Amino acid sequence: MNLWEIVQDEYNPEENKKYETIFTLANGYRGLRGFNEFSSYGWKGNFIAGIYDKSEAEVQEIVNNPDPLTIKFYIDGKRINLDNHKIRNFKRFLDMRKAILKTNLEVELTSGEILTINVERFVSKNDVHRWATKYEIVPKNFSGKLIIENTIDGSITNSVHDPYKEVKHYNVLKMKDLEPGIFLKSSTKEKAIDVVEATTLRCYRNNNNLLRNRSFKILGDKVKELYEIFLEKDEVYTIYKYGVTYTTRDNISDVEKVSEEALVEFAFEGYEKELKKHCEEWEKIWDDIDIEIKGDEKAQLGIRFNVFQLTSCANKNDTSVSIAAKGLHGEGYKGHIFWDTEIFMVPFFIYSQPETAKSLLLYRYNTLNGARENAILNGYKGAQFPWESTDNGLETTPKWGKDYLGNPVRIWTGDEEIHITADIPFAYWEYFRATNDENFMFDYGAEIFFETAKFWESRLEYNEQKDRYEINNVIGPDEFHEHVNNNAYTNYLARWNLKKAYEISNLLKQKDFIKYDRLCNNLGLSEKDFKNWKEISEKIFIPKFDDTELIEQFEGYFKLKDYIINEWDKNKMPLWPKGVEINKLDKTQLVKQADVIMLLLLLEDEFDSSTKKLNYDYYEKRTMHKSSLSPSMYSIMGLKVGDHHNAYEYFMKTVMTDLEDNQGNTEFGLHAASTGGSWQSIVYGFGGLSVDESGVLNLNPWIPEKWEKLSFKIYWKGAKITISIFQDKVILESTHDLMVKVFSQDCELTSYKLFVFNTSNII
Repeated sequence: MNLWEIVQDEYNPEENKKYETIFTLANGYRGLRGFNEFSSYGWKGNFIAGIYDKSEAEVQEIVNNPDPLTIKFYIDGKRINLDNHKIRNFKRFLDMRKAILKTNLEVELTSGEILTINVERFVSKNDVHRWATKYEIVPKNFSGKLIIENTIDGSITNSVHDPYKEVKHYNVLKMKDLEPGIFLKSSTKEKAIDVVEATTLRCYRNNNNLLRNRSFKILGDKVKELYEIFLEKDEVYTIYKYGVTYTTRDNISDVEKVSEEALVEFAFEGYEKELKKHCEEWEKIWDDIDIEIKGDEKAQLGIRFNVFQLTSCANKNDTSVSIAAKGLHGEGYKGHIFWDTEIFMVPFFIYSQPETAKSLLLYRYNTLNGARENAILNGYKGAQFPWESTDNGLETTPKWGKDYLGNPVRIWTGDEEIHITADIPFAYWEYFRATNDENFMFDYGAEIFFETAKFWESRLEYNEQKDRYEINNVIGPDEFHEHVNNNAYTNYLARWNLKKAYEISNLLKQKDFIKYDRLCNNLGLSEKDFKNWKEISEKIFIPKFDDTELIEQFEGYFKLKDYIINEWDKNKMPLWPKGVEINKLDKTQLVKQADVIMLLLLLEDEFDSSTKKLNYDYYEKRTMHKSSLSPSMYSIMGLKVGDHHNAYEYFMKTVMTDLEDNQGNTEFGLHAASTGGSWQSIVYGFGGLSVDESGVLNLNPWIPEKWEKLSFKIYWKGAKITISIFQDKVILESTHDLMVKVFSQDCELTSYKLFVFNTSNII
């Protein structure tokens, strides 16, 4: 078993859409779904980060742009199609180490001709505008004419499989012949963002061109070029398809000219040269992100897939884009950005690629004006970050959707799931805590903290009778329950946000008074405001059960009808308890996803171990995990409270979310939050990484008995630390001198010197 390859070894057209997501190639700038060019079934996808459009849709959504991948091969007039011909051999696989998608197939045509085709595709990490495919074709038992039809398809729509929602978000402006090569320029309807796709073919043998009888065609919104090659039995023919993509988002004055010149240059330099540079870039990335698990092949393959696809979604050079809930892999959730990014994905980048983390956080800073407008529209002060975001920070959550039974239902998350306004500053704090990047905090983070604190101050309601502040009519992370009062997660994060804003005001005032004074003048703040935030925070109500440390998810939750989960499906996902009415989940204590448990993990140094165990034991039996975000959080908390068996099961559910499609919707795109949750399960869970109140890095690892070794790398305050965990020891190596704690014992790391902690040393 190659632990760097995700393999599809049997062709089943019903699984095409799932594998298109799994086999997506992305480089942060764009994602090309893993469409199989030899099949008639699938869901083409060309998604360019930051290109959104509304036009006839309900809200802005990511644009499915013209498809440049389409290519067809004909033998004696018959198209090579897996759906029509006998498949003698089939294998498709993603080489994650090199970020290459490969297809190996052999088909037998109805007239008996046998053809072998080997395909290799990559989306360059070296030059994000480039992508290419190599086709090796061998006629096994015949000689004859091969016709190649190269196409850029400008008829692509969003929601092509949903006739009520199908929409085309762009107009085709221009198609032309590049002689050789083809060119299609489109422009989005709402903001007139131009996108240019250009492709060209090459096929040589002994420096002689084999492509003959070229023909150029425009058919509707499709531009094509055709060639012929005369094949001889058992000879190998290698056809290269080069592609480039540019948009007016790239700040290029003449995208047409640049595209044409770039395509010519790419074809001249050649496929192998760019592929080599692409692989070198990925080699550097893997040196930072790879996680090694010895003794568990399934877990090893799964975690690599998750960190590979998550890394593929990010572009550290573009601070105007972030990572959508479905990555660059599909149209699910309309390509919108949620709290998923800051809470589930950003930690991975903070500890493995801090510069990329900074870029993702700057997306929120660059959309701060939209968040301010949201607050004004809703009658509040400061900045209210949107539950669903696109390119401008305005709220883009659809108003209507469908429930589990297909009935129309009002979507309230955009109105009520306001905890995201604290989740974003939390991510800024986590970055600051791990990097000590004061300039970033003072230049960007402080403003985020102050504007969100202003929002919470205006959103909180003072209950004079009980002398406390409340937040009413909200939705917490658990979305089964709407319009609730005093959701513990929301209230606690709001309290944290206000307290931390006060602390940062003091830090900024002390370290850089000029910036402090300037920011206060710009935002209309004074010392009085900061002190008021601290005073308010101390009176925010957190619901609990009687005098215990069992946190009530929201006020009145414990009075709801109680059900306990006691059955699971083949993927070990919970089944609805008997008697539950799906349309009345809000009347039960069943929970969609981690809510109180999320709170205990994010602010873990504020809760003792007995509080964590008490709440874990209660909510674990009632959480349905109807979101891929959830299992990873229960894996981490399970490890913290000693539920090792279930923690491993939750981890495996997380890493296999897409590979086994255990949520049943992988075809709509990557479960990007789950990819981040997979990393957190490893590093925060099995690796036991945490930061204590003093800002010291702690490791309290536990690994399953069958794991011989768990190894990963993190960045911490400028140092790169390699952490290797064995059954009987922990080995650390740092590029800087550092003090860390292993199993609560102080450990002084000397730069580039191995530090071995034997677990027998645990007191």
